[in-house]
Order: sequence, then C-alpha cells, then structure tokens
Amino acid sequence: MNRPVEFKTRPQLALESYLDALLQDATAEELPEPILVLEPAVEPDSPLDEFQQAVMEEQARDAKGVEAPVVVPSAPAVVAPPVVEPLVDVHLPPSITPPPVTGDGRPSWAAEPFECLLFDVAGLTLAVPLVCLGSIYSLEGQELTPLFGQPEWFLGILPSQAGNLKVLDTARWVMPDRYRDDFRQGLQYVISVQGYEWGLAVHQVSRSLRLDPNEIKWRSHRGQRPWLAGTVIEHMCALLDVAELAELIASGAVKAMPQNKRS
Repeated sequence: MNRPVEFKTRPQLALESYLDALLQDATAEELPEPILVLEPAVEPDSPLDEFQQAVMEEQARDAKGVEAPVVVPSAPAVVAPPVVEPLVDVHLPPSITPPPVTGDGRPSWAAEPFECLLFDVAGLTLAVPLVCLGSIYSLEGQELTPLFGQPEWFLGILPSQAGNLKVLDTARWVMPDRYRDDFRQGLQYVISVQGYEWGLAVHQVSRSLRLDPNEIKWRSHRGQRPWLAGTVIEHMCALLDVAELAELIASGAVKAMPQNKRS
C-alpha cells in the first residue's frame, strides 16, 4: 500500500526545520542589527551556512519551475425573473370536511354555508369558494412568460412564492361560444387555485360573501358547462366548480368546445 503523501514543498519543509533549530537553541544571543560586511560572518564550512544556502537554492529552483495559477472564470449568474408577491391569501381551510352531497348536484363543500370570492371575467361575474382558492396576484407591471407549443387558453407563466403559475385565459374556458380576442385585454389579476399549479386570469376582483346553499339554484345536469355548479340569482353570478374545471383543463376539452371569435 502506498504511503500517504503530504502536500508540502521542499522549501516549506526546509524552513520548518530551520525554525525548529532556532527554537531549540536556548543559548542563542539576540542578533545585532544587520550591517553590510564584505566577508560572511559565518565560516564557509559552517553547517548553518550550508543549510541556509540549500534553502535559498531550493527556493530559487521552485520559483523557476512554478507556473502562475490558472484563474478559471466563474459561470455567469442566471438572473431569475422576480417573484410576484400575492396581494392577499384567500384560502380558508375548512374546519370540518363535510360529506359529499348527492342528488341535487351540490359539491361536497356546499353542505353548509360557505365563503365565496366574486370576480369578473369579460363582464361575467363568477363566485368561487374560498376553500378552493390560494392567493390573488396583481398583473400590473408584470409580463407573463410565454411557452412554445402551448394551447391558446394558456397565457403564460407567472413566477410566484408558490412556484410558477400557469395562467389560464379564464374567459376562453367559461364562455367559449362568446369568446373574443379582445377579452385578453385589461386582465388585472391572477387567482391561484388551491391544489393546482395554475391560476385564473380575471379582469376585476369584487368582494367576498357568505352563501347559503339554499340560495343557489343548483344544476343537477351539467351538460356543456360542467364547471357551472349553479347560479346565485340574488347576486347575479355563476358558481364555479373548481374540481370540474380542473378535469376540463387536464383533458383539454376546450379544444372540442365551440369557439365563435368576434372582433
């Protein structure tokens, strides 16, 4: 087995031995101030003189053979896009998970009164339970990062504290038959959806309110709009079923929906 190699140069070892010899010489007197002499103060055949000469020769040889250190430039730092801070966190975890309700089309979170957030998309007011939402982000001064090869309903990526949000063109999902290209203009907020890596682009965020399940006209048959859980006549808004919308997004069903674009 090879012996371990100590990474010390010969001049280092020589200097260490020289210092040890000085420390061990207890009778050595304090050296006077150096003066210029024509002859060496130590005899030529002195062991100390030979040792110093060997050290100097070794240092000279190493100085000739040592190459300048190679400086490897560090890779340029990757500048990440700024992370958008949420305006407000709207998620309210349920205190008790209600059992699923069947028969009248009610989702499981509608077994008892619940809090909702109202927002507008191209003139349509939508209500979404707070238990299904995450945070609200402002689009003011923000540019979404587009990705190549994505469907038309994908607006881009918004970096956030929760990660990169895939921002959806909400109007294209909830009103594909009346969609117009100018619906993309004036989008002011992105609302993240709890449990998913995407967010809804909306024009306005209105307010929150508490809804009683008995105030809602539930849809037992979803038909072409499975995301529409029901309507709230008193507040003139549509109640969005996030789970059904998530299934549509996963299947890309918007491609099969009628889309009559108007300028």
